[in-house]
Amino acid sequence: MDYGHLIPALAPSSDAEPLRFPTLERELTDVFDAYQAAKFGCVAGRLPALLSAALSLARRRSDERAHRLLALSYQAAASLLTKLGESDLAWNAAERSLVAAQHADDPAIIGSSMRSVAFAVMSTGRMEPAIDLVEAGTTYLQSHLVDGRDDVLSAYGTLLLVGSMAAARNNRRGATQEFLAEADQAAIRLGGDRNCLWTAFGPTNVAIHRVSTAMELGDVQVALRLGPDLDTSDLPVERQVRHRLELARAFNLAGRQQDSITSVLDAEQVAPEQVRRHYLSRQLVLTWIRNTRGSPSSALQALAQRMRIVR
Repeated sequence: MDYGHLIPALAPSSDAEPLRFPTLERELTDVFDAYQAAKFGCVAGRLPALLSAALSLARRRSDERAHRLLALSYQAAASLLTKLGESDLAWNAAERSLVAAQHADDPAIIGSSMRSVAFAVMSTGRMEPAIDLVEAGTTYLQSHLVDGRDDVLSAYGTLLLVGSMAAARNNRRGATQEFLAEADQAAIRLGGDRNCLWTAFGPTNVAIHRVSTAMELGDVQVALRLGPDLDTSDLPVERQVRHRLELARAFNLAGRQQDSITSVLDAEQVAPEQVRRHYLSRQLVLTWIRNTRGSPSSALQALAQRMRIVR
């Protein structure tokens, strides 16, 4: 909530030596790596200092490299805030990321920031505006795909995946499939799973979104046909665990509660912070606790206690 970049008189004064680019770029990499490893407490602890330093640097230098760093720092903040359910703050951070990205004048950074804005808007429940943003962003990026840059193609692909989720949540089956088909072509052009700009984009992430969109559309059997055998081991932990939680939801809706509980417990072993905070796992555990006749099993009771759902 620092408005010093808008009103210079509000900017905090400091005689301290500003951090240099290599130091800040390493810190940005560490923050994004921690996010993808589902170490959200670490990210939350380091982001304020990173944002403050990136803002200070951008004020002092105001060149493309500084704005690139600032745009990505805000994007990291938007990603974390979305995970924590702070949708309005996430939207604020994503918009600031896009403003900085435009000053960076790099299509990959602009596309990545547009994905962040579209995802934040979707998280507020506004599906049509999110879809409009995705369509505007993909139109912008298409003219830059001819350059053959993997980071531009990855930003393009992840933007399409956000569009697929927004369309599925809006019950637009045709649009969902169109977004997924185009994302699939982008993944084929990329030639495999990559992590350019921490997008984790590639064929596996597209497959994960086929499962997630099927669940949003109510196609549980499709999700169960596609999801269980999908190998996500090459993707970042955050993506792997998100897929396991989607599978848990599918198992539960199919009446396979024990498989669902096992999936959540397995995910918790890998990424406890993510599982204990995520709305899918919390919703599942709440449902199990409320619908259990008699006392819940010791494993379920312990899980609910770790998530602070019960005492």
